[in-house]
Amino acid sequence: MIKLIAIDLDGTLLTDAKTISDTNKAILAKAKDRGVKIVICTGRPLIAIKDYLAELNLLDADDYSITFNGGLIQTNTGEILGKTAMELADVRHIYQLMTKLNLPMDVLSDALCFQLMTSKDHPSIYPTMNKALTYVSKTIDALEADALYNKVVAAIDVDYLDQQMALIPNEEYERFEIFKTRPNLLEFMPKGVTKAFGLSVLGDHLGITANEMMALGDEANDLSMINYAGMGVAMENATDGVKSAANFVTRTNQADGVAHAIQKFVFDDLT
Repeated sequence: MIKLIAIDLDGTLLTDAKTISDTNKAILAKAKDRGVKIVICTGRPLIAIKDYLAELNLLDADDYSITFNGGLIQTNTGEILGKTAMELADVRHIYQLMTKLNLPMDVLSDALCFQLMTSKDHPSIYPTMNKALTYVSKTIDALEADALYNKVVAAIDVDYLDQQMALIPNEEYERFEIFKTRPNLLEFMPKGVTKAFGLSVLGDHLGITANEMMALGDEANDLSMINYAGMGVAMENATDGVKSAANFVTRTNQADGVAHAIQKFVFDDLT
């Protein structure tokens, strides 16, 4: 029996126009009424998903989200259950790597985003992708040791990003969690911090096991939770790696794939 549904946003719950369909809203409301926990699992900070949470009626004290790809596990009213962030030394290390790769670099600090100059030729497109944040230009030497560093991102044209990603040494993948969250967005997280990690922390808090969870996603950062949950669901528009790992491939994000999977595994299984 599914007691918790973990849902990615971009490419999963959201349409390409960044909206939630009426069909998806209706089935999520029905599931919540049945006592199923609806948990948004995203790379974004809480402030950047508040409007979606309000639209889904998920702003109660016992509603939860996993943000920053597992870096923050919190109630949707802001109470933090678990937090893991980067050290300044990690940010400095990634700064050197991004400079060498000629990739742009943005560092998220809750609702702030520090923009560092690591590529004059390829400026960051992150401000066009996430407009809920406040952007501040910084030098690497101006960053403070006691500041909050949730994650590092590189947002740039997909073809150039793929080309430069191929140059990242293997040892970097051993030091950090490195994955795409969208075709044109590369993210760095502390090692071991994933959406699956976030679900494990939340599951312990709620007394819900992995086998009682359903996870839906489409990109590499969703792979951990799709492997972790008892029912891992890939969108039809998901990457091949996510599809291969999933227990089930549902319809696309444009065709109410979330609602289709929930109907099949949460409601049809009860009949």
